[in-house]
Amino acid sequence: MSEKNFIIAGFGGQGVLLAGEVLANACMIKGLNVTWYPSYGAEMRGGTVNCEIVTSETEVSSVNKKDADFIVALNQASFDKFISKIKKGGWMIANSSLVNAIKPRADINYLFAPVTKLAEQVGNIKMTNILALGLVAKVSKIVSIENLTEALDTVIPPHRKNLLPLNLKALKIGYEYDLLTV
Repeated sequence: MSEKNFIIAGFGGQGVLLAGEVLANACMIKGLNVTWYPSYGAEMRGGTVNCEIVTSETEVSSVNKKDADFIVALNQASFDKFISKIKKGGWMIANSSLVNAIKPRADINYLFAPVTKLAEQVGNIKMTNILALGLVAKVSKIVSIENLTEALDTVIPPHRKNLLPLNLKALKIGYEYDLLTV
């Protein structure tokens, strides 16, 4: 596998950095080399937050790449900001609960899924980030749901372990989302 670059972006409070940390750990569990790089403005909650995950079977060259293979946009501002950074043939995975389902580029793939609405079915919209990771696993085929499950157990702190069953349910819903309905 050649080097693959992911960007997960949204607004503060959506769990963007946690999602990136889980994805990075899932890549490590699979035996890949990985770099996780968070980026957030001074605004924090409500401001734009993103992180970049670069993974490879060989040494990872760097972060802050000029383009990405996979972008997860949890809100419209993130979609607008990062649509131009997707490599030709790459993927925009967008939360259609908060992002208009428009396709400004013909040279990339799109997955518009109502991630926030699906998280409501889990019983907690704070699971939007983890549900999106299920979609990432399915589309990228780089990490498995088992890798992500193990990573969640590793990353979630002891005082939040009570949320693990909800996180696993969200992950499963994202992974099992029917891509043919898109």
